[in-house]
Amino acid sequence: MHASGGLPPLATAVPSHRRTAAFPPRPPLAHNAAMEPNLLRVTAALLLAALAGCASAPIRDTAGVIAVRPLDVQQQPVRADGTEVLWGGRIVAFEQRTDHAEIEVVAYPLARDQSPLTEAPSEGRFLLVIPGYAEPLDHAVGRHLSVRGSLAGTREGLVQEHRYLYPVVHARDVHIWPWGFMLDRRPRVHVGVGVRIR
Repeated sequence: MHASGGLPPLATAVPSHRRTAAFPPRPPLAHNAAMEPNLLRVTAALLLAALAGCASAPIRDTAGVIAVRPLDVQQQPVRADGTEVLWGGRIVAFEQRTDHAEIEVVAYPLARDQSPLTEAPSEGRFLLVIPGYAEPLDHAVGRHLSVRGSLAGTREGLVQEHRYLYPVVHARDVHIWPWGFMLDRRPRVHVGVGVRIR
């Protein structure tokens, strides 16, 4: 008998098949901080590619344009007469005459948006003829342009003291690029708590 006169408490036996082992809690998954910058870089690259593909060209009518460079015309000037070209480059001289303006341009290959790739080697020089009056400030030395026009022979001139054969282009459509357009060719991407493009 129990010393206090009461019945001893009954011990409840747990069947062996219902016993469960005590496992420690599963640790949380490790956070790989290195993956975040990589993911942001990939996202930014995809956005840049999409924006580059959507860049609009200012001269839309390019039907009949022949892929020929000013350097090529210098070698075969007669065969190039009347050829439609799409050229661009940097203005190095401007002259307004009575009924037209003449612009000397150092040519560069064009990007997909028709802007001159000024970091590429030059493709020669050409003279651009614009009928009527062309504003000198809009066509200032140092600015860049793209033009669609037709070849109208060649003209001899001088680059410093060197004799030079200029292809002559009669303008049909001219686009003047803003100052510093090379810096804005690629959108600015800020990588941080998100990706912002402006």
